[in-house]
Amino acid sequence: MITAEQVKELREKTGAGMMDCKKVLTETNGDEEKAIELLRERGIAKAAKKSDRVAAEGIVLAYLSEDQKVGTLVEVNSETDFVGKNEDFKNFVADLAEQIAKENPTTVEELLAQKYSKEPGKTVQEVLTDKIATIGENMTIRRFERFASTNGLVEKYIHGDGKIGVLIEIENGDSTLAKDLCMQIAAAKPEFLNREAVPTARVEKEMEILKAQAMNEGKPAEIAEKMVQGRIGKFYGEICLIEQPFVKDPDTKVSKLLEEKGAKAIRFARFEKGEGIEKVEENFAEEVMKQIK
Repeated sequence: MITAEQVKELREKTGAGMMDCKKVLTETNGDEEKAIELLRERGIAKAAKKSDRVAAEGIVLAYLSEDQKVGTLVEVNSETDFVGKNEDFKNFVADLAEQIAKENPTTVEELLAQKYSKEPGKTVQEVLTDKIATIGENMTIRRFERFASTNGLVEKYIHGDGKIGVLIEIENGDSTLAKDLCMQIAAAKPEFLNREAVPTARVEKEMEILKAQAMNEGKPAEIAEKMVQGRIGKFYGEICLIEQPFVKDPDTKVSKLLEEKGAKAIRFARFEKGEGIEKVEENFAEEVMKQIK
C-alpha cells in the first residue's frame, strides 16, 4: 500500500507530478530509489519530446571574480518567461556563469560535456535534461562570453531582471567608469567597439546608401561624395561604442570620457534575451482542436 507521505516525499525530491509519483511507487513496490530512477528515465524521454519547441524566453546572467579579472555572461533560454523567474532555473544559470569562469570552456558543446560543478556525478547536459523534465519546458544554453583581463579589469551589468546583460573589459580605469560604460552599452546598443572593428563591407554598403540619398536630393556626384564623408560620422556614432554620445552627458563622446580618465575600452559583449530567435506565434484554438482530435 503506497501512502500519501511516500508520494509527497518523492514529489519533493523529484519535482514530478503527484500522479506520476504514485504510479512509479506502485510499479516499484514503494522502492524510492527505483522510483526516482524510473521517473528520471521517463523524464528524459519527456524532455526529448520538448526539444523541438522554440525557447526564446529565459534569462541572461553574469559572474565576476572577486578581483574583477575574470567575468562571464551567459544566456539560457526557456519557452516562457515564468521559467525565467523560477529560482531553481535562475540558480542553475548562475552556477553555469561561475562554471564558465572557472573551467573556461570554449564552446557550448564543450560546456555541456563538462562535469557540472555543483553535481560532479553528472554532466551539464544531463543536469539540463533533468531540469527540462522537472520544469516541463524546453531549455537551451544558447551562448556565453568569457573575459579574462591581464592588465585591466572586467565589469558586469544585468538589466531588467536578466533581460539584458553586459560585460566589459577596460584598462587604466576604475569599476565606476566600467559600470557606467556597461549601462551605456545596455542602453545605446553599440555593435562594435570602434571604427576599426566595423567590417569594410558594412561601411561600403552604408556609404552607397548615403551617396544615393544625396544624389536623390539633386546633388552633383562630387558634392554627394563630400556629403557622404560628413554623414558617415553619424553612422559610426550609432554603432561604435567610443563614437557614441555618453548617456549621462550627451555633449561628451565616450572617446572623450575615456581620454579624460586616461582609460581604454578593450572589448565588450551585450546579450539581449531572445534576440534573433524567431518566436512561434501559437494559435491556442488550433492547439486545443489538435488535442481533441
